Amino acid sequence: MTTMIRTAKGQMIPFIAALLLFLAFPAAQAAETASARASKAPAFSAVGIDGKAVSSRQFAGKAYIVNFFASWCPPCRSEIPDMVALQKAYKAKGFTFIGVAVSENDDSIKSFMKSSGINYPVLMADQKLINAYGRYVDGGIRSIPTTFVVNRSGQITQIITGARSKAVFEKVILDALKPAKAVK
Repeated sequence: MTTMIRTAKGQMIPFIAALLLFLAFPAAQAAETASARASKAPAFSAVGIDGKAVSSRQFAGKAYIVNFFASWCPPCRSEIPDMVALQKAYKAKGFTFIGVAVSENDDSIKSFMKSSGINYPVLMADQKLINAYGRYVDGGIRSIPTTFVVNRSGQITQIITGARSKAVFEKVILDALKPAKAVK
């Protein structure tokens, strides 16, 4: 569905996709944070860009953020340095980011990860993973970045559309790390 433009070097530039994401969905650009209705996060299993297996089972009892992004997306690029810093600060406390690269090829995302210093697992988005998380968003994942906050109980507690500041991410991380409340 996404139309690509080829450069003289033969590289794919997702120009039309970026244009659609930023112009066709102005409501998504409002970058509002939605509270999820305590939905169980979907199970997933994939091989990360680094070749290591990544499974949702690895994160049982931990808090994590699943961030759908692309290296060519300016808002995505702007929040990655904060994610790298927060990953470093909170990894030992039972938290991790999981990046899901959309509309990328292995070489471009590997290069981007290296130049950005990404220190958390990154998966290539496939339709199964997009659909698994997209069912929690009205109309599916329509723009990037789209971020899903998962608490220690494995519940999606927030869905964030659009880039966020380090302070906002830190607040949602701290909330996700809180012990689960007993149900009465």
